[in-house]
Amino acid sequence: MRLSLFVAVFSTFFTSGFLLPYQALGASTIDLQFDTNVSADLQGQVLTDFQFIQSVSSSKESPLHQEIFGKIDGANYLNWFQSRVKYFGVNSCGGGGAVACVKPEYANKIWVTGNYTGIDHPQIARLMTLFHEARHTEDANDNWPHAQCPSDYPYRSIWTGKKLAGGYACDSTVYGSYASASIMLNNISKFCENCTDKVKQDAKLYSDDQVLRVIDAPSSARLKQDFAI
Repeated sequence: MRLSLFVAVFSTFFTSGFLLPYQALGASTIDLQFDTNVSADLQGQVLTDFQFIQSVSSSKESPLHQEIFGKIDGANYLNWFQSRVKYFGVNSCGGGGAVACVKPEYANKIWVTGNYTGIDHPQIARLMTLFHEARHTEDANDNWPHAQCPSDYPYRSIWTGKKLAGGYACDSTVYGSYASASIMLNNISKFCENCTDKVKQDAKLYSDDQVLRVIDAPSSARLKQDFAI
């Protein structure tokens, strides 16, 4: 049982082996079913992160943000995520450098790895990762597969420091997981009307990093145009 100044929560077991979704007192919450190997602390962190994203608001957004997420609004973000993800687990999937993953044969589910739980990153970066993976759950778009980074790709993962050259860790479309998460964070950094300066700075830092993963020249140019708004 975890109790904090922000939220009182409870949990119990389903007979299927899942934990009941956390519930917050006096606040709307994300409705996720957590695997039994997801610690109470991690469940509480996820809940707190989504309570934050539900609070975000703005009267302005970029065209690509409008196209992918709609307005910068906490309810929009929550609905977008919840329409794609219903289950949350911990797994060593995706290799040693992975932070999180999906498995197409398991609909509406994402997993995070030890890199997600064991490496400290800002709240907005954790949300970036979860929204990134949510994009990968879209069967209608073939799960938005990553593109292979060039063999001379000079950048490393901002999360783990792992070299990315030659790996399938890039995007070739503005609608992929790296690009869409970057669009979301860029808009929060510029337009969020109730975010702290720290949140905006973190959002810009991680957005600037993720946009480098878009290696298709026309897509990169379109993102630059969108980001210039």
